[in-house]
Amino acid sequence: MAIFKGAGVAITTPFKNDGSVDYDAFKEQIEYQIKGGTDAIIVCGTTGEAATLSHEEHLDVIEACVKYVNKRIPVIAGTGSNCTETAIYLSQEAEKRGVDGLLVVTPYYNKATQNGLKKHFKMVAESVNLPIILYNIPGRTGGVNIQPDTLVSIVKENKNIVGVKDATGNLSQAASMIYKAKKAGVELDVYSGNDDQVLPLLSIGGIGVISVLSNIAPKQTHDMVTKYLEGDVETAKQIQIDAVELIASLFCEVNPIPVKKAMELQKRDTGYLRMPLTEMEEPNAKRLEAAMKEFGVL
Repeated sequence: MAIFKGAGVAITTPFKNDGSVDYDAFKEQIEYQIKGGTDAIIVCGTTGEAATLSHEEHLDVIEACVKYVNKRIPVIAGTGSNCTETAIYLSQEAEKRGVDGLLVVTPYYNKATQNGLKKHFKMVAESVNLPIILYNIPGRTGGVNIQPDTLVSIVKENKNIVGVKDATGNLSQAASMIYKAKKAGVELDVYSGNDDQVLPLLSIGGIGVISVLSNIAPKQTHDMVTKYLEGDVETAKQIQIDAVELIASLFCEVNPIPVKKAMELQKRDTGYLRMPLTEMEEPNAKRLEAAMKEFGVL
């Protein structure tokens, strides 16, 4: 059974001016998402600036998320690392804090081989009793890509690895992955990691998205997926097309710079960015503002 179907938000982490986590603002963000119909909260991922959180902060944010959500929707914690021991530690500690699942990114910087990926994910999977979604995003991992055959092998050999967030942007690879999983008799939940490719991925067997867009448009993102899964393809298609320029604007600078700016434009407390991320450049901010107005979220 899938951890969730629909739209999960890759939620931002708000920081105060002194650099500490703003838990009051974080709680407000979670309530905003649940009210908007979001189907799951993905905490401490890329959008949550997990790379600049200390281990203690990382786990505190996860614990706070579990507390604030209070079992209303699933909480999935990002616990991946380029260090296998660290990924195991964060995964085990997240499990203790009551999350419903884990999102484990492909190891970055080290550039593991396909065999290395198999061993890495196996060790993480064996260390916990939670369902795990793998996160394949070559653009942030030095080009390391979980190949379809590797992914199917990993899922087949590790029963608690149940899905993948596909942020490769390669629909041909995604189709091959889904085909090979089916041929091998492996159940694999596939989520789009790209907001501009939600419907294309759903059309070949995906069941949802782990979304940046949902931070500022939770209802529209939820509806886009739900309408498609319910058979209302035309409504889903219209939402996807209408959001094209907004999605492009949300990624015209590195995530989560634009989405935090977008939340600020909505008069919501987003907090500050942690270095080395810096404020959005003015021409890009104007483009983002115009796109938000066009889409009706400002």
